[in-house]
Amino acid sequence: MSTGELQTLEAQANDSLAAIADETSLEDWRVNYLGRRSRLTEILRGLSALPLEERKQVGAAANRLREALETALAERRDMLRKRDVQTFIQQGRIDVTLPGRPIPMGRLHPVTQTQRDIVACFEKMGFQAVEGPEVEWDYYNFEALRIPEHHPARDMWDTMWIDYHRDGRMPMLLRTHTSPNQVRVMERQQPPIRVVVPGKCYRYEATDATHEWMLTQVEGLAVDEGISMADLKGTLYEFAQQLFGQERRVRFRCDYFPFVEPGADMSIDCFVCNGEGCSTCKGAGWIEIMGAGMVHPEILANVGYDPERYTGFAFGMGVERVAMLRHDIEDIRLFYQNDLRFLEQF
Repeated sequence: MSTGELQTLEAQANDSLAAIADETSLEDWRVNYLGRRSRLTEILRGLSALPLEERKQVGAAANRLREALETALAERRDMLRKRDVQTFIQQGRIDVTLPGRPIPMGRLHPVTQTQRDIVACFEKMGFQAVEGPEVEWDYYNFEALRIPEHHPARDMWDTMWIDYHRDGRMPMLLRTHTSPNQVRVMERQQPPIRVVVPGKCYRYEATDATHEWMLTQVEGLAVDEGISMADLKGTLYEFAQQLFGQERRVRFRCDYFPFVEPGADMSIDCFVCNGEGCSTCKGAGWIEIMGAGMVHPEILANVGYDPERYTGFAFGMGVERVAMLRHDIEDIRLFYQNDLRFLEQF
């Protein structure tokens, strides 16, 4: 083995390359001179059998030759492609005056867009977005929220339990709401607290036009000294006007939730009929948006807060429901059918 053989191989390769006139022949050349069974590859594989000094010389020369042949291959390929383009233009097979094909642009899913808009509204009012686990313990999902085992309030949630047993129980589940993360936040820090908790939730229920087994929620929590129902109403009123328009009116009515006292549902006047009654609001003139209320003193005590000193409010809404209202969508299933004809509208 000598550098002279490499020089001879280089000359042969360059002469052969200069005669190539199409891409198919160029690929054959690459395989013959740079492929795994080429003479150059065999030389590189056989370097270990050479004496040290000869190995250094031949190895350096072989690597230089490989780099040179790879560079020559790339230049020849570019030249052939440019030549083909010029030929196509001359023959009229390519019209260079045509506009380029548009590149499809991705965008956020409508549920994601709505969730970000909701969170942004509360961030402007001083709330911080916090995420938590979607696979949750029974304690955080129910018990810490005043819903102990066998309590009738558990019937409000169709729960997906995880196949994990502890002392004959299954204490792990896919969370049914994002409220568990509010408890986790309170366990980690002392008031004042201003957080919104967005995320996926899961419920074992039949799918129809208004229900899905997976849904997205945004819940909020504020805890501090002197917080009252007036603070809750003012916060949610500002949110409704930011998201649905400054002309919106808001209505609060008493409602029951195990973790708040008193509890309320919040509605806005129908933005389709302005409260006169239509199919969107089912003739009521109002559209329910979310549930809310003052945090129950027992929950504050469970996380180590003094309920005589601190009060708080909490609220929660389904993002898909808000998106359906904003965009006049009648079936929640459309969000997750991956139909581009629907998704490209947003």
